[in-house]
Amino acid sequence: MFDLTRIQAAIREDGLDGWLLYDFRGLNVLARRIVDMPETQMLSRRWFYFIPAQGEPRKLAHRIEPASLDHVPGSKRIYLRWQDLEAGVGALVQGAKRVAMEYVPRNANPYFSRVDAGTVELVKSFGVEIVPSGDLIQRFEACWDDEQWAMHLEAAVHTRSAYDVAFGTIADKVRKKIPVRETEVQQVILAHFEKNGVMADHAPIVAVGPHSGDPHFEPKVGADSLIQEGDFVLIDLWAKCKKPRAVYSDLTRVAFVGKEVPKRHQEIFAIVAAARDAAIAKVKSAFAAKQVLLGCEVDNACRAVIEKAGYGEYFVHRTGHSIGQEVHGNGANMDGLETREERRVLPRTCFSVEPGIYLPEFGIRSEVNVFVDAAGGVHVTGGDPQTFVPALLG
Repeated sequence: MFDLTRIQAAIREDGLDGWLLYDFRGLNVLARRIVDMPETQMLSRRWFYFIPAQGEPRKLAHRIEPASLDHVPGSKRIYLRWQDLEAGVGALVQGAKRVAMEYVPRNANPYFSRVDAGTVELVKSFGVEIVPSGDLIQRFEACWDDEQWAMHLEAAVHTRSAYDVAFGTIADKVRKKIPVRETEVQQVILAHFEKNGVMADHAPIVAVGPHSGDPHFEPKVGADSLIQEGDFVLIDLWAKCKKPRAVYSDLTRVAFVGKEVPKRHQEIFAIVAAARDAAIAKVKSAFAAKQVLLGCEVDNACRAVIEKAGYGEYFVHRTGHSIGQEVHGNGANMDGLETREERRVLPRTCFSVEPGIYLPEFGIRSEVNVFVDAAGGVHVTGGDPQTFVPALLG
């Protein structure tokens, strides 16, 4: 729900003169969400909405779509010609010096850099300094309320229990010499989700042997593998409640289809688990000390463990991603590799911690979810983190 008082308080807290929201044909979904624009409302012309640190917001809309922002407060200016639009933008930001937009210099963080270079040039031409709006976006897009936190915990029960069902199915069929394929295990997991009232935007990853060394492997019927005794299996799954505003739980666990896990698999898993735990410890220590924590700092703490063990080149993705109504949410990612994530880890946000080591013969990833509550308490969800590779036939 759009809350002007809260938004303006956040703008002032960040030392800004205002926040300029802009969209053209759905390119800036973040701006649309901030102004509570329905997903079904498709506009064909540019609109701008300027929220000052204090005072009345100002709108700029096209003549054929004059009501596009009527659902939010503020005065309205209508444009028709391109000259009117440029003059209108200047009027919106008149008197402002530091203004937030969904823009990051050099596109250093594309997850919230949604405003095109030309629009940035236009706004800057009026003497305005543009500041990345990443932490503002987090406050109103990525921070959960109590209802969402409760829905996450509900979903986490079913994502965690899905592993008992999936690994149990594999063990049972292998013992009975019944062929079982990666895609069949996918369907078992999806049936478990359906039975328990949760849903996923995509089917889970079920990856056996060398497939587990591909972080985004996607099994397909006719191009998947049998799971047999002696195989290593990685399962990455995610789901959310079938309720409005529900948020995801996203977990990864691994297992060995045999009676005794090879030493090599246990050794690699121990390194990955230590890296995971180092990331969690970094979050807990920062919030306990009331220190500002950046997403890149969590990634650095995690990655240092794997690099020290000599496997840095095999950890090929960020440590974690924001979790929200989409499994990859719009808050800070735990990333110092693919981007330098300089957004803060904020209270009431959730993110994954999922380091991995991906070798040609197998890959190991251990994923948990971390939620920071309003008081700075740090919660790891989805059950206790995995501490060893289980032998499914043991």
